[in-house]
Amino acid sequence: MSKAKNIPIVLLFGLFFNVNAQKSDCGQSAHIFQFQEGVQTRWISFENPTGAKGQGGRRNKGAKGAAMNVLEAGETRTIFDVKGPGIINRMWMTGEFVHSPENRRNMLIEIYWDGADKPAVSAPVHDFFGMGLAVKRPFESELFSQPEGRSYNSFVQMPFRKRAKIVIRNKTAKRHMLFFDVNYSLMDRLPENSLYFHAYWHRDIRTKLGKDFEILPVVRGRGRYLGANIGVICDTLYRTSWFGEGEVKIFLDGDRDYPTLCGTGTEDYVGTGWGQDAFYNRFQGSPVGDRESGLYAFYRYHIVDPVFFEKDCRVTIQQMGNAGYDLFMQMLNDGAELEPVSVWHGGKLHRIYEGETVADPESPEFLKGGINFWRRDDVSATAYFYLDKPSAGLPSIQEEDVRIHNSMRLK
Repeated sequence: MSKAKNIPIVLLFGLFFNVNAQKSDCGQSAHIFQFQEGVQTRWISFENPTGAKGQGGRRNKGAKGAAMNVLEAGETRTIFDVKGPGIINRMWMTGEFVHSPENRRNMLIEIYWDGADKPAVSAPVHDFFGMGLAVKRPFESELFSQPEGRSYNSFVQMPFRKRAKIVIRNKTAKRHMLFFDVNYSLMDRLPENSLYFHAYWHRDIRTKLGKDFEILPVVRGRGRYLGANIGVICDTLYRTSWFGEGEVKIFLDGDRDYPTLCGTGTEDYVGTGWGQDAFYNRFQGSPVGDRESGLYAFYRYHIVDPVFFEKDCRVTIQQMGNAGYDLFMQMLNDGAELEPVSVWHGGKLHRIYEGETVADPESPEFLKGGINFWRRDDVSATAYFYLDKPSAGLPSIQEEDVRIHNSMRLK
């Protein structure tokens, strides 16, 4: 393929690989109206399970004979198995499982690239499509949407060289209808710098006091951290105190004790401030933000502010809250596990670990102001990233008892 013919393919990656397409007067990228040589459009669904040319809608003589199929309890189904090179551009999915918190966490998705034994994507379907708790909420971001809280859309571009496979595992106790389609492009070859898409889901039912939650354990190679969606179920012993003083830290290329990239607070990281109510934007949002119920689901995607790494990457978020002195002491007397780290008093932040105030809140010398403190909550996250290899070597998805724990607090 000539260099000129490579240009349209590269432009397909403009959003994620920081290739800037020229804008037309109407604001659209110039390539939207250009013909792309060597690119074939295909859709796979139950109406055309192989995506083959001229083979869609054949059941029932073309009269909607296979819009959906049924997955039995415990069944594993490969819904997409395509040889490349190609790019998955969009996925849509829904089914009866969307109506139950337990089922939303027990319908799993796995994606494999180029014949790898371990999946690059392994997550509950609901969490994979952008929602950090197993709750139904309508939202829309640059990468994902759940238009009315009962269907899923992904707009993340996922290149593959030799083969792509998508597997759905029904780990629920019931049979469920499944509807889906995967829209993709086939082409002669990909740009040389194309990376494999990955998604890693993890939950810590009770974080450790003073230890940061790992959004993304260390991954090694060349790549790009794309962002994450995060869910928090607050421990009721903390009452309605603020959970989100924790800073996001991104460790890059050999960082160990301290990161290169460090945020200033949880709500700051998702682009808001002074608390975190419900909202959603293109690159950042919090579809669930409810202090009374202690439920939060939020996301941040590094599209316009790319995070590249050459050797390795690790992402964490501190487990830290804030409360006034009286509420802090009430929580302490209730048996809540907490430890003060700093106090805002007299227009100044007094750092306990630097000896600017005493650490014992019951001491008469303790400054009675706004207290930042370590706390323990139920935190889960789906981290998204690109990597130069089809498998990242991350741990397997956790078992059902971890996935569905505390479902009675969700709707």
